[in-house]
Amino acid sequence: MTTAAPAGSRALPHPARTEIRLESVLHALSDPVRLRVVRELAADGGELPCSHFDLPVTKSTTTHHFRVLRESGVVRQVYRGTAKMNGLRRDDLDALFPGLLDSVLAAARRQADAG
Repeated sequence: MTTAAPAGSRALPHPARTEIRLESVLHALSDPVRLRVVRELAADGGELPCSHFDLPVTKSTTTHHFRVLRESGVVRQVYRGTAKMNGLRRDDLDALFPGLLDSVLAAARRQADAG
């Protein structure tokens, strides 16, 4: 069951672990901008605000990319004060798709290193 935001709150809806689908995760990771966000979150290991990311797209497109990542179950977004914080849902992804995230991140790192 998708975790819905309570009425009047700033909480964002996220899919429950059981609702995360492989095809949605793969779609989310297939975009270079979204993959860049995931790589930065994985490298940090914690939560980062949206403003941390210097992406080569407009603010509205950035919002779209974060929504795709959240709705697919790749990231969890929470408000902390006025900042929207993003964290990788590594535990959920590793439990559902063992090795997938590490394989994708390693492939992305090799590709980036190759230039």
